[in-house]
Amino acid sequence: MQINQVSSSTGFTWIRQGIWLFKQSPFTFLMLVFLYIFVVQLSMFIPILGLMIVLVLSPIFSVGFLTACQKVIRKEIVRPTIYLSPFRDYPSVIRTRLIQLGSIYTSMIVLLSIVASRFVDVEKVLPLITEGKISGPEMVTEMYTAMLVAAVLYLPIAILMWFSPQLIAWKDATVAKALFGSWMAFWLNKGAFFIYFLTWTIVLVAIPLFLGALFDAFGIGEYASYAVTPFSMAAVTVLYCTFFATWKGCFKDPSEVLPIVD
Repeated sequence: MQINQVSSSTGFTWIRQGIWLFKQSPFTFLMLVFLYIFVVQLSMFIPILGLMIVLVLSPIFSVGFLTACQKVIRKEIVRPTIYLSPFRDYPSVIRTRLIQLGSIYTSMIVLLSIVASRFVDVEKVLPLITEGKISGPEMVTEMYTAMLVAAVLYLPIAILMWFSPQLIAWKDATVAKALFGSWMAFWLNKGAFFIYFLTWTIVLVAIPLFLGALFDAFGIGEYASYAVTPFSMAAVTVLYCTFFATWKGCFKDPSEVLPIVD
C-alpha cells in the first residue's frame, strides 16, 4: 500500500469533497444513514448480544457504505442491500478478515466501556442516553465528562479502524497490515486530520449547542429539536461521505477521482 502525505489544509478539502459527494445523491446517503441508525436501534431489542453483532459487522457496513460512494460517483443505482455487498462481492478470505476485524473492534469497545466506567457515573448518564433527559447542572457536568472521556479513549480505536476495512477489502491487506496501515495514514497526515476533526467538532457539537441556547434565549427551547435534529442528521450524513474523501486523500487509488473543491 502507498500512503499519500498531504498538507494540513487538506482537512478542509476532505470536508468540501464530502459535501460535493453528498450533493450528488442526497436521498441515497440519507436513506443509508437512516437505515444504519434503524439497524442499531433494532439491535437494542436484543440486550448486549444485538449490539455486539452490530459491532462485529461494522467493518462490513463500512465497506458497504463506501462502495455506495463509489457507485454514486459512477452514477449507478444504490440499493439498501449495498451494506451486504461484502458478503456477495468479495471472496471468503476477505469476508473472514472483515469479521475478524469486527471482533477486534468489539473487544476494544468492551475494554473502552470498562475503563470509561471508572471515570463516569453510568447511572447518572443513562437517563440522558435512553430518554434524552437532563435533570440539572450536575447532569450537564456528568454528560460533558462522559463525552470527554469517551472521545479520549475512542480516538486510538478510531485511528486503527478508520481505513482498516477498506485496506482489507480493496487492497487485500491482512488484518494486522490493515490496522498498521490505518495508523500510519493517520500519523503521516495528522495535521490534516487535526483540522478535519476540529471542524467536525464545531459542526456536530458547538453548533447544535448554540442553536439550543438560542432557542432557550427566546423562550422556545421545546422547539429546538425541530432545528437541531435535521441539521445534525444532515451533518452526520455529510460526515459519512467525507470518510470516502479521506480514503481517496490518503491512499493511492486511481478509481473514482474526487474533485479538488476550492
